[in-house]
Amino acid sequence: MTASHTNPSPEIVQRRERVFLVLAGLFLGTLAMLNILGISRFIKLFTLSFENYGDVVFAVAIGVLPYPLTFLATDLISELYGRKRANFVVFVGLILNLWVMFIMWLGGVMPGFETLTATGEIARDAAGRLPVFYEVRALTFGAVTASMIAYLAAQFVDVYMFHFWKTLTKGKHLWLRNNGSTLVSQLVDTVAVILVTHYYAKALPVDMAKPIFNQLLIFIVSGYTFKLIVALVDTGPFYLGVHYLSRYLEIDPLADFETEALSTGQEK
Repeated sequence: MTASHTNPSPEIVQRRERVFLVLAGLFLGTLAMLNILGISRFIKLFTLSFENYGDVVFAVAIGVLPYPLTFLATDLISELYGRKRANFVVFVGLILNLWVMFIMWLGGVMPGFETLTATGEIARDAAGRLPVFYEVRALTFGAVTASMIAYLAAQFVDVYMFHFWKTLTKGKHLWLRNNGSTLVSQLVDTVAVILVTHYYAKALPVDMAKPIFNQLLIFIVSGYTFKLIVALVDTGPFYLGVHYLSRYLEIDPLADFETEALSTGQEK
């Protein structure tokens, strides 16, 4: 069941669809933004000095900054609208990723005003760089490929773990399913995106003269630590969002969960 009232008024139905559209739009808009910005720049969080290893720089890609917001959006959709709608938004996000890649590909193969070499290739500047669009295009292809793999794994893990904790606690302990689902899914996402970005896109600022494993581990720890802090911070907004929206939309997530559990034989 999606709502606690089987026959909501037209006004309530309209409210629910509008809020769903806002949450889904926030999720999809953030996803598109981070795929384009993605790995175009890395931000230094802090530097630690170790006697045996020297300076260790903890950094995250700019695309990581808005990414935790996508998990807050899917958690709210899961809580208020149920697992099916949350999974639907995840599938739409996959289509959006493919759409972004198609437009970037199409924009690169169509004729433009760039200077061409004798072999018909796009001419590079004195620094050996391609025109801005092609630089962004290459980074976007790498970011989208990495994010699609990580995205599918992480988002489905997020939705699955959210409802796993909800079933386990019989709909109680909102903070547990919010943080538990996000923290596990963020770990999956971070490991996947770092590995794909390095081995496929070759876009991580690594020093090939030093051990690669240690550097990749630092990127994973940096990204996950950042996401971990944001995930813990978003517990407050998640509670406020569920508290306010459940009243505004006349939805009782706990009552709906109990009804669904009875109908599926999960409650014993």
